Amino acid sequence: MQPRQIEETRKVQFTGGSTYIISLPKKWIDQNNLKKGSVIQLREEEGGALLITATSKVQTQTTEEALIKISPKDNSAAVIRKVVSAYLVGYSLIRIKAEKQQQLSTEQRNNLKNFARHMLVGTEIVTDKPSELTLQVLLSYPELSIQSALRRMGIITASMHRDAITALKTLDYALARSVAATDNEVDRFTLYIVRQLKMAVQNPRIIKDIGLSNARNCLGYRLVAKSVERTADHAVSIAENMLPLRQRLSAEGIKKIEEMSEIAITMFETAVDALLRQDFNLAESIIEKIDRVVSLEKEAVKASQQIGIDEAANLRLIIESVRRTAEYAADIAEIVLNLTVESIISGEHSAKPL
Repeated sequence: MQPRQIEETRKVQFTGGSTYIISLPKKWIDQNNLKKGSVIQLREEEGGALLITATSKVQTQTTEEALIKISPKDNSAAVIRKVVSAYLVGYSLIRIKAEKQQQLSTEQRNNLKNFARHMLVGTEIVTDKPSELTLQVLLSYPELSIQSALRRMGIITASMHRDAITALKTLDYALARSVAATDNEVDRFTLYIVRQLKMAVQNPRIIKDIGLSNARNCLGYRLVAKSVERTADHAVSIAENMLPLRQRLSAEGIKKIEEMSEIAITMFETAVDALLRQDFNLAESIIEKIDRVVSLEKEAVKASQQIGIDEAANLRLIIESVRRTAEYAADIAEIVLNLTVESIISGEHSAKPL
């Protein structure tokens, strides 16, 4: 149970002809080891609140180094999960060290290095020794904001979806395989966004640094990132379920799927745009289209019944993934409505500039 916080009041005093001062509680001074001449940090929060922080706390709140000790016999996947957890929590230096002066296995080292290079945004391998691997996260907040990362995720995901449908239409197996390979790009941005949001929750002072306006946005953006990631997963599902097909769909069947797909992925792109523009009305327009996608799904299933029994199950899964893309777009739109509802309550309907 958290200790009950006791609120105190202080009178504002006027001194020196131009300076306003207040006294600070002695208990707080003692707890933070402050004395005459100590420096404190003042930060104006949303709504007019003033946050007062001891500079010693500012320094200690920055998560620095994580040490992960492992055995050479540990499964590489399990080790990677530990590294991901440390990355997401916000550690800037992650050391993976073998226990008892042993050496990391070749498999562990290679898998860790490949994962760090391809999946952890802004991370460099600064130490690579038989007994230790050290990863350092060098990327700072302004260099890649949450919005920039989400915009990139949205572009990649939409491209994956369209490539998967093109592969289905033309039975291009190489294109379908490239869709699955591209999914790592979306996943790495997802990890980066989750890391930034977790750090913002732990340290509200960086909320504006990562591109958000207030703490309430953190949960909304986390849910959006998850929906974008799942949309990319369904693009992969379309591509993977296309691979067993050996005959092209009928003209009517592919027409219905293409029509359904274009509505779904346009909904998705518009939903991401509505989030970035903080546009309530644009988000509202997306949700109204979901019924059309459901209707087209029934038509697509009916038109595709001419395909062989063995391939029918794969085709049904493809059509379902297209529908799920539209549903995730609607989920994102609903989050945007929640984040921007004040614009409707106050009567401000215009979108904010990018």
